[in-house]
Amino acid sequence: MKTILQCTVIEESDEYSLKEICSMCRVHALFIQDLIDEGILSPQGRQPHEWRFAAIEIKRIQVSIRLQDDLRINLAGTALALDLLEEIEELKRSKQQLERLHTLKTY
Repeated sequence: MKTILQCTVIEESDEYSLKEICSMCRVHALFIQDLIDEGILSPQGRQPHEWRFAAIEIKRIQVSIRLQDDLRINLAGTALALDLLEEIEELKRSKQQLERLHTLKTY
């Protein structure tokens, strides 16, 4: 049996509507509303039909789904886990920058 993989190229500067984000992530709008209520997502716009989501929020949705499905973490725990994961990524980037600067100074 062949597995068909699908891929969507997403530009960092792209923005998506609620309908688009639900379709891309295969989730219901109520799930997105729950993520917004918990502070996991922060769309631009006042009403659901005006909401625009940054491309980075697709990753937050996907990680939220995995945390809830795989680890059975509730929304509050998911929000905390996402914040910690993002902080770890920022620390890794800072470490790499410091290592590059240190390498430049030693030459």
